[in-house]
Amino acid sequence: MNKDDQKKNTVTLAEKYLFPTYKRPPVVFVKGEGCKVWDEDGKEYLDFVGGIAVCALGHSSPVVSKALEIQSKTLVHVSNLYYTRPQVELAELLVQNSFADRVFFCNSGAEANEAAIKLARRYSREKHGAGRHEIISMVGSFHGRTMATLSATGQEKIQKGYDPLLNGFKFVPFNDLASLEKAVGSSTCAVMLEPIQGEGGVVCPAPDYLKGVKEICERKNVTLIFDEVQVGMGRTGKLFAYEHYGVSPHIMTLAKALGNGLPIGAMLSIEEMSSAFGPGSHASTFGGTPLVSAVSKAVLNSLINDGWIDHCSKMGAYFRGRLEELQKSCSTIKEIRGLGLIIGVELDRPAAPIVDSCLEKGFLINAAQEKVLRFVPPLIIQEAEIDRLCEALGEELSA
Repeated sequence: MNKDDQKKNTVTLAEKYLFPTYKRPPVVFVKGEGCKVWDEDGKEYLDFVGGIAVCALGHSSPVVSKALEIQSKTLVHVSNLYYTRPQVELAELLVQNSFADRVFFCNSGAEANEAAIKLARRYSREKHGAGRHEIISMVGSFHGRTMATLSATGQEKIQKGYDPLLNGFKFVPFNDLASLEKAVGSSTCAVMLEPIQGEGGVVCPAPDYLKGVKEICERKNVTLIFDEVQVGMGRTGKLFAYEHYGVSPHIMTLAKALGNGLPIGAMLSIEEMSSAFGPGSHASTFGGTPLVSAVSKAVLNSLINDGWIDHCSKMGAYFRGRLEELQKSCSTIKEIRGLGLIIGVELDRPAAPIVDSCLEKGFLINAAQEKVLRFVPPLIIQEAEIDRLCEALGEELSA
């Protein structure tokens, strides 16, 4: 079978056997290294999607490969009925480098947010009694695809067709402290938000917004949950996005880059809240297996010790500068926003055709919202690679 037939066969089989939950282009990737991937035809692409902010250390990272090889020959899985060293060491590393005191491991960002929702409600019931179950989330937010997390997501397109949604969720505009103050009532147990809205179009908070949210939560005895599934793990130029704003939550969720491609999620909390999750209150069969935990620990150590977070900050500033230069000569670009290497470019036209054209030219980018291009490349990206994308992007946006 020649390469054309192989690609056609893969796409045909996918269309026959997979649920059509993704609108995929007819490209089949077979190899990745660093910030590049190759398709079945041998065509090279520069990846500015990074598995949607997952591959922080790039594709086929030696850090990941080494940890995976060593642990796969030692212990892969025994279930959470028992202790394993990699899981405990990963939890210790996360606690030592964050606000938190305790960690619960699961398999994804949605599961981490499910755990956060459950912990907030259970803690509130134990501390304040019944009647406080409502969670306030933000318009434009995204917290996952499970029934609870899509019920907590402030986007109608994500919720469409799944009525009845779970009750107990209320939405207020992001960056609007007055609306939040008014919404918090006697039935509120938590406020849940992304420090930067990724799927919402890379929307950043006003300088004092998160401090204002924390003040409201503390004054009204309400739990504050930060969803850092997309913006955590060095993506913004600090290990966690909340560090930029001088405010810490009571609960934080992580996933995506925590495993650099392996499935893992984590919910972190302060000590006071952790007692609400006793034996039997919550669980995960595959959460934090020795295999995935060993890889995640290696990834986290590399981010902290090998200079990649500082590199992300420098490359983010460089990338933004190149885009701002492009904006001066291109009226198509309305706004550039973001922090570190999560960057959104709002256009005056639909973004999808630009995504398709860049794919043809050998660049992977994607759209978050109809008119916003989102760039979340591996944190190891270099200036020369950013230059190549910006040159191609300039040609497309000026056409």
